[in-house]
Amino acid sequence: MTRVTTVSAELHAEISLFYARHMRAMDEGRVAEWTADFTEDAEFRTNARPTAQVGRAEITAGAGAAARKLLDDNVLRRHCLTTLDIRVDGGGIVRASSYAIIVRTPPGGPTAVEFLCTCEDELVRGDGRWLIRRRRVQRDDLIHPM
Repeated sequence: MTRVTTVSAELHAEISLFYARHMRAMDEGRVAEWTADFTEDAEFRTNARPTAQVGRAEITAGAGAAARKLLDDNVLRRHCLTTLDIRVDGGGIVRASSYAIIVRTPPGGPTAVEFLCTCEDELVRGDGRWLIRRRRVQRDDLIHPM
């Protein structure tokens, strides 16, 4: 059985800041900065796609296409993270789970919730900072589980 421990306020604040910067990078179209937060061999899995994206290069290609579509449509998208739960398992792996509310605003509004999802990340230290090794996103509006 894996033992899970709660984290210090300092670690929670550090990871919360990581996510604030990470989500803003994507929302502001800074794809290279956003994907730099993944390990080279990262896996990104979501029930919105039939297969996982594996490796930073593949994740970058997918994120770049999504960012270009939003720019072409002149739509603002924001990721609002809530209920961030951070745990460290017995092997030292940091697991972060959160809900993400994704809102979209077309030119002139109105702003509306596009979808909600659960995000589960496995974080590791690399080059003195946090990196995402595995990400699993479960959109609430899609009926097929991963």
